[in-house]
Amino acid sequence: MKKTAKVLFILLAFAIILTGCEADISVPGEVGQDIITADEALKMIKEEDVVVVDTQNSGDFEDQHLEGSVNIARNDITTFGPYPNMLANASKVESSLGENGISNQTKVIIYDNNNNMDAARLWWTMLVYGHDTANMKVISGGLNALEAAGAEFVSGDYEVEAAEYTAAEKNEELIATKEEVLEQANNPAEDVVILDVRTADEVSEGIIPGAIHINYVENNKDNGEFYPPSYIQRYYPDNDITPDKEVIMYCQTSIRAAQSFLALHNAGYRDLKLYDGAWIEWSSDSSTPKGMLSGAPAEPSAQDGS
Repeated sequence: MKKTAKVLFILLAFAIILTGCEADISVPGEVGQDIITADEALKMIKEEDVVVVDTQNSGDFEDQHLEGSVNIARNDITTFGPYPNMLANASKVESSLGENGISNQTKVIIYDNNNNMDAARLWWTMLVYGHDTANMKVISGGLNALEAAGAEFVSGDYEVEAAEYTAAEKNEELIATKEEVLEQANNPAEDVVILDVRTADEVSEGIIPGAIHINYVENNKDNGEFYPPSYIQRYYPDNDITPDKEVIMYCQTSIRAAQSFLALHNAGYRDLKLYDGAWIEWSSDSSTPKGMLSGAPAEPSAQDGS
């Protein structure tokens, strides 16, 4: 009987490996609520009252954008001081949203043409200023996915009826300061992890001590769409980024990091923070420690302009 039981156990384990079955990952938040497919987006646009936001720069938007969309570019929601691409103040965000017909109750669908990172940065910005996550969706794969789904595109400028937007008090729980990151680098807490989402070339020049490196493009499939939550829930814990930890993420200026923030949030992670000052702030301070990544870094990908 013991031998038979052992054989059955081995066969069962082998079957699990073959089928890809695995234990569920316990996450604190809802899963799959933030990212939608292009097909789902086109259906929502047809059936619901939504504002579609294209986050390309103004020149690219004028060349090609989804019919009926408005344009909120990176510069409309960030500031250049004291470091590039930092979160804009409430007044600027209120103007950018309101001028494009977005109120506090508006359902917003966001896309980009930049590896999902500018769409994610707008989503994160609106989250920080209190927009309901139920009313914010990012289109996986952006413009290319919409094109593949048969969407109609136009060129030129647009007109939209303005709305009033009132930002909530900035949610500091979603933002990490340099002091917080420094404390973790100097005195690592077991329930906190720092995530560097830059390229291998970048981290080979220096990294915040103790940070784990996962290039943000690892969240995307080859076609540019996000991997599903089930993949994220497997991939990140395999790299010691588990849902029970506070995850502080950064890149050069934390535009790419917003994409990783969104991928993790969509997979049910909730204790997430963006280090908005990012590597450019960290490396500009001669007193902060700069480490080197342990082990051989992954193959580099093309720099993405953030």
